[in-house]
Amino acid sequence: MKEDLSLYLNTHPMDGNALAKYNFYVTQCKKLTEKYEMHYGMLTEHGSSSPNPWQWINEPWPWEYDANFELNGEGM
Repeated sequence: MKEDLSLYLNTHPMDGNALAKYNFYVTQCKKLTEKYEMHYGMLTEHGSSSPNPWQWINEPWPWEYDANFELNGEGM
């Protein structure tokens, strides 16, 4: 919704209602992104609010066994 409103405001910059909605969604997006990144790590390499933005390099990569759930004996 934020991106759609941004595009709309490019052609309708005087629409106060759309601007208010855009500002609301920008604020919500920032809050939710910060909350997510504090628990799970950064979403993108730019603009991270993480206190340790490059900590991901120390974690297992998705294709490594340690990054996945341990299924010892489950489903076998």
